[in-house]
Amino acid sequence: MAKASNSIGLRDEAKVKSWIIGISVAIPLAVAVLLFMPAKITSLGDWVYFLPHLNAVVNTAASLALVLGLVFIKQKKYTLHGATMTVAFVLGAIFLVSYVIYHSAAESTSFGGEGWIRPVYYFLLITHIILAAVALFPILFAYYYGYTDQLEKHRKVVKFAYPIWLYVSVTGVVVYLMISPYYIH
Repeated sequence: MAKASNSIGLRDEAKVKSWIIGISVAIPLAVAVLLFMPAKITSLGDWVYFLPHLNAVVNTAASLALVLGLVFIKQKKYTLHGATMTVAFVLGAIFLVSYVIYHSAAESTSFGGEGWIRPVYYFLLITHIILAAVALFPILFAYYYGYTDQLEKHRKVVKFAYPIWLYVSVTGVVVYLMISPYYIH
């Protein structure tokens, strides 16, 4: 990661923390509203039905970047670690925009699986949703602390952020693979 100056003022840091907290609350609320809004934005057209497939590719790439980031930090390849984590961060942002567009225009797809796979799917989906809702908070702090070279704080937050982020990213792909046969478009 390209490091920002480590001489960030306390006021600037307080502003950044306020932004992180605000974003961490606003985005899950916005997603919840989009998922449950009674009328979808139909004027976007049918192209939005491609987005879940794109999201799976983006999540797969993000998962790979997260794993590579771990490999690089274990090898003390700090520049490569920062680069792969930045890639994962950017892919996460692309995913989020795509996810919001899709859910503002399309109804949610129901899972049609039966038998033992049904509770497995819903367990993965529910844990994915819950952790995705809280993931942004530690991820943003971990990224900020890494970017600003506050390594002690970065290490403390990453202990929580990394496993949550990886779980959300991987289960996003698994949930997609499980529900994709039931997409209408």
